[in-house]
Amino acid sequence: MTANTAFSPDLTETIARARGDLRMGVPVVLAGRAEGAALVLAAETLSEGRLAAVQAMALPVDLALTGRRAATLRARAYDGDIARVVLPEGAGLSWVRGLADPADDLAQPMKGPLRTRREGGCALHRLALVLVKSARLLPAALVVPLGDLPPPPGLTRIDADAAAPHLSELAPLHHVVSARVPLRHAEAARLHVFRPDDGSEEHYAVEVGRPDRDAPVLARLHSACFTGDLLGSLKCDCGPQLNAALAQMGAEGQGVLLYLNQEGRGIGLANKMRAYALQDQGFDTVEANHRLGFEDDERDFRLGAQMLRSLGFGAVRLLTNNPAKIARMAGEGIKVTDRVALKVGETRFNAHYLATKAKKSGHLL
Repeated sequence: MTANTAFSPDLTETIARARGDLRMGVPVVLAGRAEGAALVLAAETLSEGRLAAVQAMALPVDLALTGRRAATLRARAYDGDIARVVLPEGAGLSWVRGLADPADDLAQPMKGPLRTRREGGCALHRLALVLVKSARLLPAALVVPLGDLPPPPGLTRIDADAAAPHLSELAPLHHVVSARVPLRHAEAARLHVFRPDDGSEEHYAVEVGRPDRDAPVLARLHSACFTGDLLGSLKCDCGPQLNAALAQMGAEGQGVLLYLNQEGRGIGLANKMRAYALQDQGFDTVEANHRLGFEDDERDFRLGAQMLRSLGFGAVRLLTNNPAKIARMAGEGIKVTDRVALKVGETRFNAHYLATKAKKSGHLL
């Protein structure tokens, strides 16, 4: 390694930089061997000025959308999981935002006619959507194949061929620190902080007592819920589940609660609020996610398995109503010896939400 390359960002660091750029509205460049280079701009943070600059390039421009969002818009998704909507000549920012954000779908149901691209490759479009999702933005991006043109100077450039498999891998988590934190439900508690290599959110483990590492530990994988855990929202059962899990661990004198920063089933707080707004329009929680362009659940429970292994646990009694968590733990080599039901927190505000989770997501409620 030379002095010059020692300070250069590696692939993980470059992707982290790209996420920050996209959140700020700065374009990034994806470059692959088969499809060449393309300019990528997140639809959510797109500005009038940068849209005008893209149009002034006189190149074909696509708005990449997920198959879920395309289905809502009645746009042909020739590539299955994504659709490449051709940007019409003279299209303004409101047109782009209207396709990316479903907030006004009911007020303005006619979005088309939309022409979607069928020819050519879609690998860069697919990767662009993975990137904007990982940045917790709406899953929609302008993609501008550059052909023989050089990319604009100063932009973050990503090797698409290397990045595609890299983004599907789980970034290693490192135990940073732990300290005693007496809790209302469990005075003998320690908080462990885990930090991922990819610069994304930290995750936490609450260890109650001193559980035997050779025996199944009472455990819960709890996804962060700002509205339920902190504000006491009645729209979900997250806050009651968090407190009930800690109370049971406190009563038994041992346990571990993994607090995963995957707000809104992995779509982030802003998109979760967008989903809530769609629920106010009459859509259920799964329908709202699909209209936004997300899957039912975008969380990665491999995080929990990695944290358990780091803490020395290989078997759990899992506090959950979600069979997907059990399957993921088993698939990651964590033995689930028992499922412990956690049915708390139903209110008149969340009864439909809980029924939808049972009917469409397979929760055992």
